[in-house]
Amino acid sequence: MIKEFRLPDLGEGLTESEILSWKVAVGDTVTLNQVIAEVETAKAVVELPSPFAGTVAALHEQAGSVVEVGKPIVSFEVDDAGASPSAVAGSAAGASVENPAETAAKREPNLVGYGAVVEKSGRPARRQRSFDGSTGEREAAREAVPAVEPVPVVEQPAPLAVPSGPAAEKERPRSTPPVRKLARDLGVDLELVKGTGPGGLITRSDVQDFAAGSQPQLIAPEAAASAVGVSTERETRTPIKGVRKFTAAAMVQSAFTAPHVTEFLTVDVTPTMELLTRLKASREFAGYKLTPLTIAAKAVLIALRRNPTLNSRWDEGAQEIVQFNYVNLGIAAATPRGLTVPNIKEADKMTLLELSTALSELTDTARSGKTSPADLTGGTISITNIGVFGIDAGTPILNPGEAAIVALGSVRKAPWVHNDELAVRQVMSLSLSFDHRLVDGEQGSKFLADLGAILSDPATVMTMI
Repeated sequence: MIKEFRLPDLGEGLTESEILSWKVAVGDTVTLNQVIAEVETAKAVVELPSPFAGTVAALHEQAGSVVEVGKPIVSFEVDDAGASPSAVAGSAAGASVENPAETAAKREPNLVGYGAVVEKSGRPARRQRSFDGSTGEREAAREAVPAVEPVPVVEQPAPLAVPSGPAAEKERPRSTPPVRKLARDLGVDLELVKGTGPGGLITRSDVQDFAAGSQPQLIAPEAAASAVGVSTERETRTPIKGVRKFTAAAMVQSAFTAPHVTEFLTVDVTPTMELLTRLKASREFAGYKLTPLTIAAKAVLIALRRNPTLNSRWDEGAQEIVQFNYVNLGIAAATPRGLTVPNIKEADKMTLLELSTALSELTDTARSGKTSPADLTGGTISITNIGVFGIDAGTPILNPGEAAIVALGSVRKAPWVHNDELAVRQVMSLSLSFDHRLVDGEQGSKFLADLGAILSDPATVMTMI
């Protein structure tokens, strides 16, 4: 029996992924959950496990191809046992297994969790919609439903239904509910947006690019197939995709939707650097990596306790300000594939030793390109350490959905007035950008002042907690 496996959505409504490499070839025998490919989403590199035990019958896409979610990528030849729905056990997001003997109306497991209720026909059951209009309106609404659904495992290929003719010209723009909500939030008229998804489907990137004033142009299939880096003596062209494409869209959206304010403070961090030296020499921290970022991250967490408004987000849809009672601390990381901002979950509950370990693991994982999609979402406030590049200060752009971001400048020796005398001290510039819808100038200034006070005299913490 031939089983076809379609590319699943590997995280939060992503519409496409690039196949970086295949770990199997046609004719190979694979086991359940064996890694068969390495794919790059717009957020991270993910290892794709096999949903079946059997033999690879065909690879439908080559390494380097950018594949739409829902498109077939590999076929397996399996026996009846290997074809059981329970074969889909492992997942990139930790999906669990349901007993195949249970009713067919239960939700089918897939690589990112559980999908919609599945009827005997194998297609997700849809909620019936009511219409006050004519039969023609009902038909137009049915045509407006996106043709590609991310059902990763099917027995028969499902052709993409691309509307054409007069009926297609009259239908509303094809998009998914999350994309339509994004368009409303950004004030974008979908009628004016050209969809670059399958069959003209309007994606999140299309809406974000339109909002930024850079409406993408449709690319012919033959041109898209040859969209690889081209170098000449005068210029080098690299396709915009993967992490770089996602980061660009996110930064444009943040810059155009959140009113940024940036404040600066230069402080004498000599006491912090002396503390760092003592901690490194202590038995408790022997073998652990301690850096100025470690101390600064802990200082940010302490300052947030006194200034919680900076740990919040603006919910446009609900017209609410959401203040978080936990801190998922984002750390901007430069990787070969572009800038990512993974976050440390529940960082506010960690000791300095635990935070040091988490920072080391986060940066090592990010640089190797193995950060999971889950670690790239849910951040509440971020730090970018521009000091490692020898930069003193900057105006960082907010990570989307967050109220503040702190930039740490380099630690430099400089003349400084200390105890009413001029002395050579180690100084650092702090830059704080915040969303002025959420954070008033007073609140942002107090947070930055608290952060500076801790770094200039760590003993100040005793008066803050």
